[in-house]
Amino acid sequence: MVSINDVAKKAGVAKSTVSKVLNNYSLVSDETRSKVEKAVEELGYVPNSVAVSLSKKVFNRVGLIVDIRHNSQFVDEISMQYLTGAFEKAKEYHIEVVTFFSSQFDEMNYKQVTAYLKSQRINCLIIYNLSIENKNLYKIIEKQEFYCVLVDSPITNDRTSSVSLDHYSAQYEVAKKTLQENSYIDRVLYIAGGAGGYITNRRLDAMKKLQEEFGFELIVKHGDFNEYKAREITLKFGKKSNAIVCASDLMAIGAVFALTEMDIYRPVCGFDGIRLMGYTKIAMNTVKQNFNLKSKQAFDELKKLLDGEKGQHTEIPYEVCTINYMDVIQK
Repeated sequence: MVSINDVAKKAGVAKSTVSKVLNNYSLVSDETRSKVEKAVEELGYVPNSVAVSLSKKVFNRVGLIVDIRHNSQFVDEISMQYLTGAFEKAKEYHIEVVTFFSSQFDEMNYKQVTAYLKSQRINCLIIYNLSIENKNLYKIIEKQEFYCVLVDSPITNDRTSSVSLDHYSAQYEVAKKTLQENSYIDRVLYIAGGAGGYITNRRLDAMKKLQEEFGFELIVKHGDFNEYKAREITLKFGKKSNAIVCASDLMAIGAVFALTEMDIYRPVCGFDGIRLMGYTKIAMNTVKQNFNLKSKQAFDELKKLLDGEKGQHTEIPYEVCTINYMDVIQK
């Protein structure tokens, strides 16, 4: 078996330096880090903690990777539902979980991310809302070095499954409901999420379908799931629009407060079904997602992968509903 001493000898560095590289210490030069990583790869070295787990056939440590950079609502309600669902399932399956934020890997390259996760004895990943910016995570999925389940990303392979709702149908239904409840809609402002993302593109396709059916002018602006950006967009384009469709409840809240500032009314709908939406005291249509259930389903799909099944896509149900203040206050 290859040892850390073998890696140190091949790289021409001290054993302690190899350890620092494997544990992603920052005080290592790029040149030295590159030598060590090359030696690790060429020798096929596996750190002792990982080797022990593998030899005992223990496959029970899951990394939960959450992306919170572009959406402050993930810091509270949605992220807590995701994590609660994952923790409940982990307890049921007797699987240990470790939570990571995707921003932790920003300064690492693909090999460093992989080495770091393996040093933490992670062999399975559940990745929530994979961003197009996370190139390293995409490569990890492509290389199939871990069992992966992606929440709200469509990628599947032999060792990767995905879980999501039908974003096209859900966006179509909630927007159509809002348009039909209001007369004379000839110009719709659609505040989309982040440009280029899978979810954004599917929901935008739904809005274009509605445009074909209803014949309205469609104004598309990207709010990046950000309340402040949605407010600014609405202040600029809200007056000229008859209705505002938002790709998240948080952006819908920003749009409503912008309309209030301008002292005008426009029908607004959102997407997600978060409780915070009810506190605007304005009833709004939305797509209610069960984030807890989605996370539990992701764990079920992970268990199937560990049991030898190939990756697959699974859809989660959703509900188009109206949220108002009385729906969210505690009795």
